Amino acid sequence: MAKKILHILDNLERYICQVLLAFFVTILFAQITLRAVFSVVLPWSEEISRFSFVWFVFFGASYAARLSAHNRVTLQFKLFRPEVGKYSQIFTDLIWIGFNLTMIHESIKVINNMKIFAFHSPALGWNMAHVYYIFPISFALMTLRIIQVNYIKHVLKEDIGDVDKVDPEEMKHLAEKPGT
Repeated sequence: MAKKILHILDNLERYICQVLLAFFVTILFAQITLRAVFSVVLPWSEEISRFSFVWFVFFGASYAARLSAHNRVTLQFKLFRPEVGKYSQIFTDLIWIGFNLTMIHESIKVINNMKIFAFHSPALGWNMAHVYYIFPISFALMTLRIIQVNYIKHVLKEDIGDVDKVDPEEMKHLAEKPGT
């Protein structure tokens, strides 16, 4: 049971992204279909789709941090000993964490101001402070994921893997399947 819960938590952003993607694509498809076929307009659909997309992007950024898939320039580290690259990446991750903590702090200030001086979305009438909660949530999750990846790489000494690497054997296997 504990392993299942840890697996869900380890992939939380991925599951949230899947739900948000399905949600906003479904809403947009319904809006386009209703508008084209029945000349019916759902005024709230574009707004909620936009909010869902923004949340999708920020949860996706957190998931990319978990996969260690954010773009990095690391070529210069190959000129030095491996320890230099390792400590340089840890240092840059600390800068990244500092940026995330700043974003969390500043976004909470903005949200608190938006609660006092409320601004509501036109179609749904939602207080935009609620929509802006994605900023502290995603940057906090990203910070936890950066710490998690560094723990896995440097304490547990496990390889995270490169999400961009293509396994030639897998591609060969897929190419041999009929209909692909």
